[in-house]
Amino acid sequence: MNTTPRDFDPIPSTRYQVRVAVVSLKQAADEADALAVPVAAGVEPPEELGTDLAGLESAGFSGKRGQTLVLPRADGPVRVAVGIGEPGETDATLVRDLAAEFARAVPWHRKLAIEVASESFGVSVADFAQAVTEGVLLARWRYFVGRDAEQPTLESLLIVASEDDTAAAEIGAERGRTVAAACGLGRDLANCPATTLSAVRMAEVAVEVGGASGLEVEVFDKDQLIAMGCGGLLGVNRGSVEPPRMVRLRYQPADPTGRIALIGKGIMYDSGGISLKPSDESHAQMKNDMTGAAAVLAAMTALRDLGCTAAVTGYLMCTDNMPSGSAMKLGDVLTMRNGTTVEVLNTDAEGRLVMADALALATEEPVDAIVDIATLTGACLRTFGVEIAGVMGNNSAVVEQLRHAGDAVDEPVWELPLHRSYRSQLDSTIADMTNMGGINAGSITAGLFLEEFVDGHPWAHVDIAGTAQSPAPRTWRNKGATGFGTKLLIEFALRFAAPTGGAA
Repeated sequence: MNTTPRDFDPIPSTRYQVRVAVVSLKQAADEADALAVPVAAGVEPPEELGTDLAGLESAGFSGKRGQTLVLPRADGPVRVAVGIGEPGETDATLVRDLAAEFARAVPWHRKLAIEVASESFGVSVADFAQAVTEGVLLARWRYFVGRDAEQPTLESLLIVASEDDTAAAEIGAERGRTVAAACGLGRDLANCPATTLSAVRMAEVAVEVGGASGLEVEVFDKDQLIAMGCGGLLGVNRGSVEPPRMVRLRYQPADPTGRIALIGKGIMYDSGGISLKPSDESHAQMKNDMTGAAAVLAAMTALRDLGCTAAVTGYLMCTDNMPSGSAMKLGDVLTMRNGTTVEVLNTDAEGRLVMADALALATEEPVDAIVDIATLTGACLRTFGVEIAGVMGNNSAVVEQLRHAGDAVDEPVWELPLHRSYRSQLDSTIADMTNMGGINAGSITAGLFLEEFVDGHPWAHVDIAGTAQSPAPRTWRNKGATGFGTKLLIEFALRFAAPTGGAA
């Protein structure tokens, strides 16, 4: 029987429970299909590889970063030499990348094993095990709803460690599994067809996975949003037959060390509205315009298991942006949650409208920092490409914490200035402001628009318009909608320190 798109599971990666275990070399040899062995440049490899340095070099393998060499064996799993470069130059980012390269080097093998390198390679056992777990699980993730969709891409990951290193490796592997599961959720949601993942269905998923992760979940429907005065979200929703939803998530640890608000743009499908997008490749990717909301939800599902000590409130602002007889028109004036009136000059500058309501709501509660994340501007894609996100904000400490978090998890961000003289581009003759600046500095004027709604609280804005979609797989990164931001927000929340002072 054929299925309709609405029958698709929006989070298919949860079907598969990959076994992640720390084992001895003998157990890995008995159970695995392929075993990765880290090899440093110019250093004799471990004997379990089954060859020596001269043998590797004769096959063109020097141990430089990124090299892999598959060595078939008559008995036991195939061995894969994985080059880690010069001893002492290894870091968690490289380990994660190389674990992913190993997983891609043996695509038909479902039971993988990786040997933990000693600390002489510059990475602790726990961090090595975490990076390995993340790299393999994310490299083998997929969103697929065709034939053989039920077939898992990975059955088990065995991490080989000595008896002395077992406890540390188990801690790292569990953290890696938690992070990878959150990233998989973010990717699932961002890749799900928009017909399947409506705003209503997104809220249902949030209730399901949020509750299972120890989060308090509140869902606000259209009538409640009207009563709350969320004119931005309601305005964008006018053209859609699908009703809007706002989801508020709360993570509340005992004796919190700080208070964070995370706001995610959840445009489930962005046609541009009356300002209709051209029918091109970019338009075809617009199911991913809710990647910010997906990243907030996914990141928050990991906070309890990772022991986050900061309290975190998340806002998911969800609706389609569609053209119809009832759609928002150019020249319309919307009244936002905080009473600001906005003249709409471009209905395709809709993300800032829905997030403005949430920013205003976030300021109504005690909060040490507000971070929003959104696929906001094509200008950011043209500035940074598909591997770096833009960041800007009114508090240097918050921006710097995001930068450090991005560097740590390899979801990098680069700061753009909030050049406030450009604020005049948002002036309106009939309302408090417009939703669109001039033809230049589009990322910055979008940030200046958002700043109007934070009421002086420490705030940063992350623009992931470029990083939300990848044209090709690379190490642990997938092709298609990437779910970028999940790891960034997890790391930011785990390491958060409340800034002193307010806006700069």
